[in-house]
Amino acid sequence: MDVCRASVRAQVKVAVQHYESVFGKKPRGIWLPECGYHPGHDEILKEAGIKYFFTDSHGILHGTPRPKYGVFAPVYCKGTGVAAFGRDLESSKQVWSSIEGYPGDLNYREFYRDIGFDLDFDYIKPYIHPDGVRINTGIKYYRITGSGDHKEPYVPERAREKAAQQAGNFMFNRQKQTEYLFDFMQRKPLIISPYDAELFGHWWYEGPLWIDFLIRKIACDQDEIRLITPSEYLEENPRNQVITPSMSSWGWKGYSEMWLQGSNDWIYRHLHEASDRMTELVTTYRNSAGTLKRALNQGLRELLLAQSSDWGFILGTGTHTSYAVKRTKDHLLRFTRIYEDIKSNSIDEGWLADIESKDNIFSNIDYKVHQ
Repeated sequence: MDVCRASVRAQVKVAVQHYESVFGKKPRGIWLPECGYHPGHDEILKEAGIKYFFTDSHGILHGTPRPKYGVFAPVYCKGTGVAAFGRDLESSKQVWSSIEGYPGDLNYREFYRDIGFDLDFDYIKPYIHPDGVRINTGIKYYRITGSGDHKEPYVPERAREKAAQQAGNFMFNRQKQTEYLFDFMQRKPLIISPYDAELFGHWWYEGPLWIDFLIRKIACDQDEIRLITPSEYLEENPRNQVITPSMSSWGWKGYSEMWLQGSNDWIYRHLHEASDRMTELVTTYRNSAGTLKRALNQGLRELLLAQSSDWGFILGTGTHTSYAVKRTKDHLLRFTRIYEDIKSNSIDEGWLADIESKDNIFSNIDYKVHQ
C-alpha cells in the first residue's frame, strides 16, 4: 500500500519549487531522502518534471527484471521513463567505511576532541557559554592518532599530503574499476559515488581538500576516466534498460528499518493522521486568502517539518533523542492546532505570526500541492 501519497507529492513539489526559486530553473534530478524509493513514486517525480533520481545499490540490483549492467548504467522506470541511478558499493566503501575509509586516516583532524572540553576550565570559561557550560568551539588541536584517549597534535601539512595521496588512490582505483567493467560490459561504465554533504568539512575536516585534489587530478593527470553529470550521461547514452526498481533505502539493513523500529515507530500513526487532515484541508479550502491562506501554508510547513527523516533517525540511533522527540511533537502539535483553529474558524493571528517567524522554511510554500 502506498501510504500518504499526497504527502510524498507535496514533498517533491515543494523541493522542486524551492530549487527553482534559488537557481532560477527547474531541477532535472533529485536525491530522494535517505535514497528511499517505493515503486510508483517515479510517477510523482515525472509529474514534477524530474528526469532522474538516485537509489542505493540494491534498489537497482533487486529490480524487476534484473538489470543487465548492475549499477554501472542507469535504468528507466517502467511506465514513466524516469531514470534511476544506483550507488556504487566499492567507491562508496572507500570513503564511507569507518574502518577502511579515508576519513579514518590517523593523520586527519580528530572530530571528537575540542578545546572547549580539553583545556583547563578556568582558562576556557571566558570564551565558551555565558553560563560556563563547556561546548564545542570548533578549535581542535589533535589528529586521530589511533584508538584510545591518547592523541598527538594535528599537523596540517601532513594531513594535506594524505588528502592528495588518497585522492590519487581513489582515482587509480576508479581507472582500474572502469577498465575491468568496460571489458565485461562492452560499453562505458558509469560509477555513481554519492555521499552526505556533511561528511566533507564536518565529520571529515579535510574532505573538501580531498575533493579539490581529486577533481584536479582527474582533469590534469590522466585521460582514462572523466567526471560527468547524470544529465550529460543520459544525453550521451539515451538507450538504457527498462525495469521496476525495488523498494529500498540506504542505512541499516537497507529497507527503511532504521526508521521503522521500536524506538521510533510510534510517530507514524500521528504523521499519517496529520497527512490525512492536510488533504482534508486542501479539499475543503481550495480557494483561500489572507489569514486563512497563511494558516494553511503554515500547516503544510509544520507537516513537512514533522515528517523529516532526521527525527526518526535520531530516535533510531539513540542519540539526542529528547531533541528529536521535542521537534516531532512540536510540529505535530502546531499542525493539530492549526487544523482545529481552521475548522472552528478561530485562527489566532498573533500565535500564527509567532510560529511563522520561528519556522519559515520554504517561504513560497503553497498548501495546494498536498493532494
